[in-house]
Amino acid sequence: MGSETCITCAEYKRCKDSRASWIFFIIGLISTIAIRVVTVLININPLWGKVAWYIGVGGFFIFFIYKFRISQASARLVEKQNLMHKINKKEILKSDDYDLIGSILCGLTSKKERINYFFIFGLSAVALILAIYFDVVR
Repeated sequence: MGSETCITCAEYKRCKDSRASWIFFIIGLISTIAIRVVTVLININPLWGKVAWYIGVGGFFIFFIYKFRISQASARLVEKQNLMHKINKKEILKSDDYDLIGSILCGLTSKKERINYFFIFGLSAVALILAIYFDVVR
């Protein structure tokens, strides 16, 4: 879907990839890489392994605070507008309700989020293979 699908959405700026979302996306990628190279670096130089661990864990701490705040803000809006009740009872939704649903769906379709998951899954697989090599094979 192109960006035109979110033009009327309350979260348009988030869909348009705000500067803050890019910063936290990059923090997430760096953290993902750092935490996955710990096993390799510890076998090369324990100090670098510890540095990578601190960068990874610290970055994840910052990244997940950001993600938690976004999630909490959405949850508060859903609760404030009593949206779950309206949907479960199949009530007629107001314009604000549709805007909220649109903003939540907009956030769920983030390409950055899919890229982040790809890095997490891919690098986790590589890290697992390397850890097995260093701990078992070598």
